[in-house]
Amino acid sequence: MNEAWYANSERTSFRFFNDNAQWKQVDKVGHFFSTYQISRFGVDAFRWTGLEEDKSIFWGSMLGVIALTPIEVLDGFSASYGFSWGDMIANTAGSAFVYGQYKLWDEIRIHPKFSFQPTSYASIRPEVLGASWQEEWLKDYNGQTYWLSVEVDKFLPATSNFPRWLNVAVGYGAQDMVYARTAENQANGYDAYRQYYLSVDFDWTSIRTESRFLKSVFYALNMIKLPAPTLEYNTRNEWRFHYLFF
Repeated sequence: MNEAWYANSERTSFRFFNDNAQWKQVDKVGHFFSTYQISRFGVDAFRWTGLEEDKSIFWGSMLGVIALTPIEVLDGFSASYGFSWGDMIANTAGSAFVYGQYKLWDEIRIHPKFSFQPTSYASIRPEVLGASWQEEWLKDYNGQTYWLSVEVDKFLPATSNFPRWLNVAVGYGAQDMVYARTAENQANGYDAYRQYYLSVDFDWTSIRTESRFLKSVFYALNMIKLPAPTLEYNTRNEWRFHYLFF
């Protein structure tokens, strides 16, 4: 993260920075997603060690905040950024989303997921939105979509025949963002807008297998929203149907 974000950034004394109005909050959802995934892994890792269940859930859930806080501190010493309380709140929410589900249902039923597709915006400001595909998926918020994938069968009676592998997903993204703030985009001829999605999704962890390798693959795949038919509504008051949207 230091090399990706701060290698070419001027350092300064520690300072605070309010970036809550930037990038249509897609970056904040990204913080939520990242801490959730680290915390999800943390819970399972502590369980694997044999730590008792309550401690595994608590300390595993905390792992996301613990891992991401040093990055917020690096932000605080960057002349281009600053320590953001909005980021910290999003980080805490991601960890809490893991902890809360285990305490409420004794399992994960709603999975934050991520999808990305390259856009033409990165080439306009590569120093901000990424100069290569390795940077773009991290920096170009136009190409990022974040999802909440719901295991519908877990909310239905046990006698239901609803497929265990079929989820319903709601997503969020934004487009036409070359600059961080709405006013900056408008001043440069861009009309940044939000996008909301409804789609179907697949729960890879519902596939039963004895293979440790496949279990690991399915575990990792469950972080990614796969292409599927998707309905979009955006703040330009447009409805769009995508036969396959990633």
